[in-house]
Amino acid sequence: MTHAGHGHAVDPDWQLPSRGRVGMFSLILAESAIFVIFVVAYVYYIGKSTYGPQPRQVLELPIVNTIFLLSSSATIMMAERALVKRAMAAFSAWWGLTIVLGAIFLLGTAREWHKLITQDGLTISTNLFGTTYYSLVGLHASHVIAGLIMLTSVLIFALTGALKPEHTEKVEVLALYWHFVDAVWVVVFTVVYVIGR
Repeated sequence: MTHAGHGHAVDPDWQLPSRGRVGMFSLILAESAIFVIFVVAYVYYIGKSTYGPQPRQVLELPIVNTIFLLSSSATIMMAERALVKRAMAAFSAWWGLTIVLGAIFLLGTAREWHKLITQDGLTISTNLFGTTYYSLVGLHASHVIAGLIMLTSVLIFALTGALKPEHTEKVEVLALYWHFVDAVWVVVFTVVYVIGR
């Protein structure tokens, strides 16, 4: 079959990409731009604080916290596979574990902030480091919170029987967001805790 007047073949099996995927990729692109701005600001102001505390004095590598968050990308993939196989109990277990791992990561961030504020005296208004640190890490934490709210909603649907295997694509679209949150953490971890120290 050819397109009238153009002579180009049209693939009869071609379909428009789903609105959900297009929407999520658009959101991820926009959010990536926001994160780039915050990362560039953090890098630009590294070492420009005229008084302490400085990053090397107060920041510790959050290795365990990072392992928990990055592991959640694996568990959400296992959940997706279980849903494709119509194994709803396994889906709920893997999805629930993803939520637990994300929540542990948030608790680790809260513990770190508590130490920085109460023991080290670093607040968002202390110096340039405090301002850029809390802005960047806080921006990421807010995305984790949003992700956990959405993941918890899906888990409730699964446990009440409202989630069906035919909802697989919607679940996969949400999982894309969670993978994005994990990928951004790799950048934040590298910039703040490796390069920035």
